[in-house]
Amino acid sequence: MVTRVKAAAVFCLALLLMSCTDSYNKQSDNKQFEQRFTAYKALFVIDGKIVDTGNNEVSHSEGQGYGMLFAAHANDRIAFDSIWQWTQTVLQRSDGLFSWRYTPCTTKDTACVDDPNNASDGDVLIAWALLRAAKRWNTSSYEDEARRIIQAIEEKLIVTRDGYTLLLPGESGFDNGNGVSLSSNEDGVQFNLSYWVFPALSAFSEYSENPSIWQELFASGISLVQKARFSSYQLPSDWTRLYKGSFSTNNVIASEFGFNAVRIPLHLAWSDTFLASAERNDVLSPFAKWWSQDYVPATLSLDDEKPAEYAMTLGMRAVEQAVNNIVNDTAPDWPDINRDVDYYSASLVLLSMLAVSDISG
Repeated sequence: MVTRVKAAAVFCLALLLMSCTDSYNKQSDNKQFEQRFTAYKALFVIDGKIVDTGNNEVSHSEGQGYGMLFAAHANDRIAFDSIWQWTQTVLQRSDGLFSWRYTPCTTKDTACVDDPNNASDGDVLIAWALLRAAKRWNTSSYEDEARRIIQAIEEKLIVTRDGYTLLLPGESGFDNGNGVSLSSNEDGVQFNLSYWVFPALSAFSEYSENPSIWQELFASGISLVQKARFSSYQLPSDWTRLYKGSFSTNNVIASEFGFNAVRIPLHLAWSDTFLASAERNDVLSPFAKWWSQDYVPATLSLDDEKPAEYAMTLGMRAVEQAVNNIVNDTAPDWPDINRDVDYYSASLVLLSMLAVSDISG
Protein backbone atom coordinates (compact mmCIF):
# COMPACT_ATOMS: atom_id res chain seq x y z
CA MET A 1 0.00 0.00 0.00
CA VAL A 2 2.80 2.42 0.98
CA THR A 3 4.63 1.61 -2.26
CA ARG A 4 1.55 2.42 -4.31
CA VAL A 5 1.06 5.69 -2.44
CA LYS A 6 4.70 6.65 -3.06
CA ALA A 7 4.39 5.74 -6.72
CA ALA A 8 1.24 7.84 -7.04
CA ALA A 9 2.96 10.75 -5.32
CA VAL A 10 5.94 10.52 -7.66
CA PHE A 11 3.59 10.38 -10.67
CA CYS A 12 1.69 13.45 -9.48
CA LEU A 13 4.94 15.32 -8.87
CA ALA A 14 6.09 14.43 -12.38
CA LEU A 15 2.83 15.75 -13.83
CA LEU A 16 3.20 18.95 -11.83
CA LEU A 17 6.77 19.45 -13.02
CA MET A 18 5.71 18.85 -16.62
CA SER A 19 2.90 21.36 -16.22
CA CYS A 20 5.25 23.93 -14.73
CA THR A 21 7.81 23.33 -17.50
CA ASP A 22 5.15 23.71 -20.20
CA SER A 23 3.92 26.91 -18.57
CA TYR A 24 7.46 28.27 -18.33
CA ASN A 25 8.20 27.38 -21.96
CA LYS A 26 4.98 29.05 -23.08
CA GLN A 27 5.79 32.21 -21.15
CA SER A 28 9.31 32.20 -22.58
CA ASP A 29 7.98 31.76 -26.14
CA ASN A 30 5.49 34.59 -25.64
CA LYS A 31 8.23 36.85 -24.30
CA GLN A 32 10.45 36.09 -27.31
CA PHE A 33 7.58 36.90 -29.66
CA GLU A 34 6.71 40.13 -27.85
CA GLN A 35 10.34 41.27 -27.90
CA ARG A 36 10.58 40.69 -31.64
CA PHE A 37 7.25 42.37 -32.27
CA THR A 38 8.49 45.42 -30.37
CA ALA A 39 11.44 45.56 -32.77
CA TYR A 40 9.11 44.98 -35.73
CA LYS A 41 6.98 47.96 -34.72
CA ALA A 42 10.00 50.21 -34.36
CA LEU A 43 11.35 49.24 -37.78
CA PHE A 44 8.29 48.85 -39.98
CA VAL A 45 5.17 50.45 -38.43
CA ILE A 46 4.53 54.16 -38.96
CA ASP A 47 1.19 55.51 -37.69
CA GLY A 48 -0.48 52.15 -38.34
CA LYS A 49 1.07 51.70 -41.77
CA ILE A 50 3.37 48.69 -42.33
CA VAL A 51 6.27 49.77 -44.57
CA ASP A 52 7.83 47.23 -46.93
CA THR A 53 11.46 48.28 -46.66
CA GLY A 54 12.56 45.80 -49.32
CA ASN A 55 10.06 47.04 -51.91
CA ASN A 56 10.34 50.82 -52.39
CA GLU A 57 8.70 51.60 -49.03
CA VAL A 58 5.22 50.65 -50.27
CA SER A 59 2.51 49.38 -47.97
CA HIS A 60 0.11 46.63 -48.92
CA SER A 61 -2.79 44.64 -47.58
CA GLU A 62 -0.59 41.60 -46.91
CA GLY A 63 1.64 43.63 -44.61
CA GLN A 64 -1.33 45.18 -42.80
CA GLY A 65 -2.74 41.70 -42.23
CA TYR A 66 0.57 40.46 -40.84
CA GLY A 67 0.87 43.45 -38.55
CA MET A 68 -2.62 42.87 -37.18
CA LEU A 69 -1.96 39.16 -36.64
CA PHE A 70 1.25 39.89 -34.77
CA ALA A 71 -0.28 42.65 -32.64
CA ALA A 72 -3.17 40.41 -31.60
CA HIS A 73 -0.81 37.60 -30.61
CA ALA A 74 1.43 40.00 -28.70
CA ASN A 75 -1.68 41.28 -26.86
CA ASP A 76 -0.87 44.79 -28.08
CA ARG A 77 -4.28 46.33 -28.65
CA ILE A 78 -2.94 49.83 -29.18
CA ALA A 79 -0.84 48.62 -32.11
CA PHE A 80 -3.67 46.47 -33.42
CA ASP A 81 -6.17 49.31 -33.45
CA SER A 82 -3.68 51.68 -35.04
CA ILE A 83 -2.90 49.23 -37.86
CA TRP A 84 -6.55 48.32 -38.36
CA GLN A 85 -7.67 51.98 -38.41
CA TRP A 86 -5.12 52.87 -41.11
CA THR A 87 -6.04 49.77 -43.11
CA GLN A 88 -9.75 50.49 -42.87
CA THR A 89 -9.39 54.19 -43.65
CA VAL A 90 -6.90 54.00 -46.52
CA LEU A 91 -7.16 50.54 -48.11
CA GLN A 92 -10.67 49.19 -47.53
CA ARG A 93 -13.01 49.36 -50.51
CA SER A 94 -16.78 49.75 -50.41
CA ASP A 95 -17.23 45.99 -50.92
CA GLY A 96 -15.23 45.18 -47.77
CA LEU A 97 -12.09 43.97 -49.56
CA PHE A 98 -8.85 45.95 -49.61
CA SER A 99 -6.85 47.72 -52.30
CA TRP A 100 -3.59 45.89 -52.33
CA ARG A 101 -0.97 48.63 -52.73
CA TYR A 102 -0.24 52.06 -51.32
CA THR A 103 2.77 53.89 -52.76
CA PRO A 104 3.98 56.86 -50.69
CA CYS A 105 2.89 60.23 -52.05
CA THR A 106 2.57 63.77 -50.75
CA THR A 107 -1.07 63.54 -49.66
CA LYS A 108 -0.47 60.45 -47.47
CA ASP A 109 -4.06 59.27 -47.93
CA THR A 110 -6.24 57.22 -50.28
CA ALA A 111 -4.81 59.15 -53.24
CA CYS A 112 -1.61 57.14 -52.72
CA VAL A 113 -3.43 53.91 -53.56
CA ASP A 114 -2.10 53.32 -57.06
CA ASP A 115 -3.75 49.94 -57.65
CA PRO A 116 -7.30 49.49 -56.32
CA ASN A 117 -7.37 45.77 -57.18
CA ASN A 118 -7.34 43.56 -54.11
CA ALA A 119 -4.95 40.75 -53.15
CA SER A 120 -6.73 37.81 -51.57
CA ASP A 121 -3.89 36.89 -49.21
CA GLY A 122 -4.21 40.33 -47.65
CA ASP A 123 -7.99 39.98 -47.40
CA VAL A 124 -7.62 36.57 -45.74
CA LEU A 125 -4.96 37.72 -43.28
CA ILE A 126 -6.90 40.82 -42.24
CA ALA A 127 -10.14 38.89 -41.67
CA TRP A 128 -8.33 36.19 -39.70
CA ALA A 129 -6.54 38.79 -37.57
CA LEU A 130 -9.89 40.40 -36.77
CA LEU A 131 -11.34 37.05 -35.68
CA ARG A 132 -8.36 36.37 -33.43
CA ALA A 133 -8.57 39.88 -31.97
CA ALA A 134 -12.30 39.46 -31.34
CA LYS A 135 -11.58 36.37 -29.24
CA ARG A 136 -8.62 37.85 -27.39
CA TRP A 137 -10.32 41.10 -26.42
CA ASN A 138 -13.96 39.99 -26.53
CA THR A 139 -14.85 42.65 -29.10
CA SER A 140 -17.84 41.87 -31.29
CA SER A 141 -17.15 44.73 -33.73
CA TYR A 142 -13.98 42.98 -34.89
CA GLU A 143 -15.97 39.82 -35.55
CA ASP A 144 -18.62 41.76 -37.46
CA GLU A 145 -15.93 43.28 -39.68
CA ALA A 146 -14.36 39.86 -40.26
CA ARG A 147 -17.69 38.36 -41.28
CA ARG A 148 -18.18 41.14 -43.82
CA ILE A 149 -14.77 40.42 -45.38
CA ILE A 150 -15.37 36.67 -45.37
CA GLN A 151 -18.65 37.14 -47.23
CA ALA A 152 -16.99 39.41 -49.80
CA ILE A 153 -14.26 36.83 -50.41
CA GLU A 154 -16.93 34.17 -50.94
CA GLU A 155 -18.81 36.30 -53.41
CA LYS A 156 -15.92 37.71 -55.45
CA LEU A 157 -12.85 35.51 -55.09
CA ILE A 158 -13.85 31.85 -54.80
CA VAL A 159 -14.56 30.14 -58.12
CA THR A 160 -14.84 26.60 -59.46
CA ARG A 161 -12.71 25.73 -62.48
CA ASP A 162 -12.02 22.27 -63.93
CA GLY A 163 -13.32 20.57 -60.81
CA TYR A 164 -11.23 22.63 -58.37
CA THR A 165 -12.39 25.29 -55.94
CA LEU A 166 -9.95 28.16 -56.36
CA LEU A 167 -9.11 31.35 -54.54
CA LEU A 168 -8.53 34.07 -57.12
CA PRO A 169 -5.46 36.18 -56.27
CA GLY A 170 -7.52 39.29 -56.95
CA GLU A 171 -10.90 40.28 -58.28
CA SER A 172 -9.47 41.40 -61.63
CA GLY A 173 -6.81 40.06 -63.96
CA PHE A 174 -6.45 36.38 -63.08
CA ASP A 175 -9.45 34.57 -64.58
CA ASN A 176 -10.53 34.87 -68.18
CA GLY A 177 -13.98 33.46 -67.42
CA ASN A 178 -14.67 29.74 -67.26
CA GLY A 179 -11.55 28.80 -69.19
CA VAL A 180 -12.56 30.40 -72.51
CA SER A 181 -9.38 31.54 -74.23
CA LEU A 182 -9.14 35.28 -74.82
CA SER A 183 -5.55 35.28 -76.05
CA SER A 184 -2.46 33.12 -75.88
CA ASN A 185 -1.43 34.88 -72.67
CA GLU A 186 -4.74 34.57 -70.86
CA ASP A 187 -5.77 30.92 -71.09
CA GLY A 188 -7.40 29.54 -67.98
CA VAL A 189 -6.94 30.90 -64.49
CA GLN A 190 -3.78 31.93 -62.66
CA PHE A 191 -3.53 31.25 -58.92
CA ASN A 192 -1.05 31.50 -56.06
CA LEU A 193 -1.04 28.59 -53.61
CA SER A 194 0.64 30.62 -50.89
CA TYR A 195 -2.61 32.59 -50.63
CA TRP A 196 -4.28 29.48 -49.15
CA VAL A 197 -3.70 30.20 -45.44
CA PHE A 198 -5.07 26.84 -44.36
CA PRO A 199 -5.74 27.52 -40.64
CA ALA A 200 -7.55 30.72 -41.62
CA LEU A 201 -9.74 28.84 -44.09
CA SER A 202 -10.77 26.44 -41.33
CA ALA A 203 -11.58 29.37 -39.04
CA PHE A 204 -13.68 31.05 -41.74
CA SER A 205 -15.85 27.95 -42.14
CA GLU A 206 -17.01 28.50 -38.55
CA TYR A 207 -18.10 32.08 -39.23
CA SER A 208 -19.56 31.70 -42.70
CA GLU A 209 -23.18 31.09 -43.64
CA ASN A 210 -21.79 28.75 -46.29
CA PRO A 211 -19.12 26.71 -44.47
CA SER A 212 -18.90 24.07 -47.20
CA ILE A 213 -17.30 26.54 -49.61
CA TRP A 214 -14.36 26.98 -47.24
CA GLN A 215 -14.08 23.24 -46.69
CA GLU A 216 -14.01 22.73 -50.46
CA LEU A 217 -11.39 25.46 -50.86
CA PHE A 218 -9.27 23.81 -48.16
CA ALA A 219 -9.53 20.37 -49.80
CA SER A 220 -8.77 21.75 -53.26
CA GLY A 221 -5.74 23.54 -51.87
CA ILE A 222 -4.28 20.29 -50.55
CA SER A 223 -4.98 18.58 -53.86
CA LEU A 224 -3.36 21.43 -55.80
CA VAL A 225 -0.18 21.29 -53.72
CA GLN A 226 0.02 17.57 -54.56
CA LYS A 227 -0.69 17.92 -58.27
CA ALA A 228 0.74 21.29 -59.30
CA ARG A 229 4.38 20.31 -58.82
CA PHE A 230 7.18 21.20 -61.19
CA SER A 231 10.80 20.29 -62.00
CA SER A 232 12.68 17.26 -60.72
CA TYR A 233 12.30 18.73 -57.23
CA GLN A 234 8.49 18.48 -57.47
CA LEU A 235 7.96 21.88 -55.89
CA PRO A 236 5.01 24.28 -56.31
CA SER A 237 5.43 27.55 -58.16
CA ASP A 238 4.85 31.02 -56.78
CA TRP A 239 2.26 31.33 -59.55
CA THR A 240 0.51 28.55 -61.49
CA ARG A 241 -1.89 28.38 -64.43
CA LEU A 242 -4.80 25.94 -64.69
CA TYR A 243 -6.24 25.44 -68.16
CA LYS A 244 -8.39 22.53 -69.35
CA GLY A 245 -7.41 20.43 -66.35
CA SER A 246 -3.65 20.90 -66.79
CA PHE A 247 -1.21 22.84 -64.64
CA SER A 248 1.64 24.88 -66.06
CA THR A 249 3.89 27.85 -65.45
CA ASN A 250 3.12 29.32 -68.88
CA ASN A 251 2.70 33.10 -68.86
CA VAL A 252 2.54 33.39 -65.08
CA ILE A 253 3.84 36.25 -62.95
CA ALA A 254 6.75 34.17 -61.61
CA SER A 255 7.56 30.54 -62.39
CA GLU A 256 9.79 29.78 -59.43
CA PHE A 257 9.71 28.26 -56.01
CA GLY A 258 10.46 31.51 -54.28
CA PHE A 259 9.38 34.18 -51.85
CA ASN A 260 5.68 33.40 -52.25
CA ALA A 261 5.71 29.62 -52.34
CA VAL A 262 8.01 29.31 -49.33
CA ARG A 263 4.93 30.10 -47.22
CA ILE A 264 3.06 27.03 -48.48
CA PRO A 265 4.67 24.42 -46.18
CA LEU A 266 4.25 26.78 -43.21
CA HIS A 267 0.56 27.28 -43.92
CA LEU A 268 0.15 23.51 -44.23
CA ALA A 269 1.99 22.65 -41.02
CA TRP A 270 -0.02 25.34 -39.22
CA SER A 271 -3.22 23.35 -39.80
CA ASP A 272 -4.27 20.65 -37.33
CA THR A 273 -6.59 19.25 -39.98
CA PHE A 274 -3.76 18.84 -42.47
CA LEU A 275 -1.37 17.39 -39.88
CA ALA A 276 -3.91 14.65 -39.11
CA SER A 277 -4.48 13.84 -42.80
CA ALA A 278 -3.26 10.81 -44.72
CA GLU A 279 -1.69 13.10 -47.35
CA ARG A 280 0.63 14.81 -44.88
CA ASN A 281 3.87 12.98 -45.65
CA ASP A 282 3.40 13.02 -49.41
CA VAL A 283 2.62 16.74 -49.47
CA LEU A 284 5.49 17.79 -47.21
CA SER A 285 8.22 15.48 -48.52
CA PRO A 286 9.37 17.69 -51.46
CA PHE A 287 9.91 20.62 -49.09
CA ALA A 288 11.86 18.46 -46.64
CA LYS A 289 14.03 17.14 -49.48
CA TRP A 290 14.66 20.68 -50.75
CA TRP A 291 15.74 21.87 -47.31
CA SER A 292 17.99 18.83 -46.76
CA GLN A 293 20.60 20.12 -49.26
CA ASP A 294 23.93 21.31 -47.91
CA TYR A 295 23.33 24.66 -49.60
CA VAL A 296 19.76 25.86 -50.11
CA PRO A 297 19.28 28.72 -52.58
CA ALA A 298 16.59 31.29 -51.90
CA THR A 299 14.70 30.54 -55.11
CA LEU A 300 14.60 27.95 -57.86
CA SER A 301 13.40 28.55 -61.42
CA LEU A 302 11.02 25.69 -62.11
CA ASP A 303 11.37 26.02 -65.87
CA ASP A 304 15.11 25.36 -66.10
CA GLU A 305 16.04 24.48 -62.48
CA LYS A 306 18.35 27.47 -62.24
CA PRO A 307 18.88 28.39 -58.56
CA ALA A 308 19.33 31.86 -57.14
CA GLU A 309 22.91 32.92 -56.56
CA TYR A 310 22.20 33.59 -52.89
CA ALA A 311 21.05 31.37 -50.05
CA MET A 312 17.70 31.30 -48.28
CA THR A 313 17.02 34.47 -46.37
CA LEU A 314 16.74 34.65 -42.61
CA GLY A 315 12.93 34.60 -42.89
CA MET A 316 12.97 31.55 -45.17
CA ARG A 317 15.17 29.71 -42.67
CA ALA A 318 12.65 30.59 -39.96
CA VAL A 319 9.92 28.92 -42.04
CA GLU A 320 12.06 25.78 -42.30
CA GLN A 321 12.63 25.82 -38.54
CA ALA A 322 8.91 26.18 -37.83
CA VAL A 323 7.89 23.30 -40.11
CA ASN A 324 10.62 21.06 -38.68
CA ASN A 325 9.55 21.94 -35.15
CA ILE A 326 5.90 21.17 -35.82
CA VAL A 327 6.52 17.97 -37.80
CA ASN A 328 9.72 16.62 -36.25
CA ASP A 329 9.77 18.34 -32.85
CA THR A 330 13.16 19.94 -33.46
CA ALA A 331 14.02 22.95 -31.32
CA PRO A 332 13.94 26.27 -33.21
CA ASP A 333 16.54 29.00 -32.76
CA TRP A 334 14.63 32.10 -33.79
CA PRO A 335 16.67 34.94 -35.28
CA ASP A 336 16.50 38.44 -33.92
CA ILE A 337 14.75 41.24 -35.78
CA ASN A 338 16.99 44.26 -36.26
CA ARG A 339 17.99 46.89 -38.81
CA ASP A 340 19.73 44.29 -40.95
CA VAL A 341 16.42 42.49 -41.56
CA ASP A 342 13.91 43.68 -44.15
CA TYR A 343 10.13 43.75 -43.74
CA TYR A 344 9.41 40.41 -45.44
CA SER A 345 12.05 38.38 -43.62
CA ALA A 346 10.95 39.89 -40.31
CA SER A 347 7.34 39.02 -41.14
CA LEU A 348 8.27 35.42 -41.95
CA VAL A 349 10.11 35.14 -38.62
CA LEU A 350 7.09 36.32 -36.62
CA LEU A 351 4.72 34.27 -38.77
CA SER A 352 6.80 31.15 -38.12
CA MET A 353 6.87 31.81 -34.38
CA LEU A 354 3.11 32.36 -34.38
CA ALA A 355 2.48 29.08 -36.21
CA VAL A 356 4.58 27.14 -33.71
CA SER A 357 2.83 28.84 -30.80
CA ASP A 358 -0.62 27.99 -32.20
CA ILE A 359 0.22 24.33 -32.81
CA SER A 360 1.98 23.83 -29.49
CA GLY A 361 -1.09 25.26 -27.78
